[in-house]
Amino acid sequence: MYDIFVTTHFAGAHHLRNYPGDCEHPHGHNWKVMVTVRATGLDQLGMGIDFKLLKKYVKEVVDTVDHRDLNEHPAFQAVNPSSEHIAKYIYDNLLPKLASDRYHLYSVGVSETETSSLIYYGEG
Repeated sequence: MYDIFVTTHFAGAHHLRNYPGDCEHPHGHNWKVMVTVRATGLDQLGMGIDFKLLKKYVKEVVDTVDHRDLNEHPAFQAVNPSSEHIAKYIYDNLLPKLASDRYHLYSVGVSETETSSLIYYGEG
């Protein structure tokens, strides 16, 4: 079994509605994102998934939140654009693209700062 991951980043602004503190005010982050695919086997070239393909799919999804006011993004109208919801958004949008007999999306990690991160593994 192989865990294959790529990292990227995006910049965005947000505020947490009804938060009892400073995060209720608009502010920004340079989020770091780590996407992990779990492969149970290798292809004829010896790869679980081609990094080039994985990076392409991740870029397509991350570009939808890059340099945006996340509170205005359609995905965050009913929920706060917290790091948890951002990770879930990225995961849910990558899930159908990263599924084959050999590999599947395993997790999405999101870091707001160097010391504040989380990993989302999906609903089940």
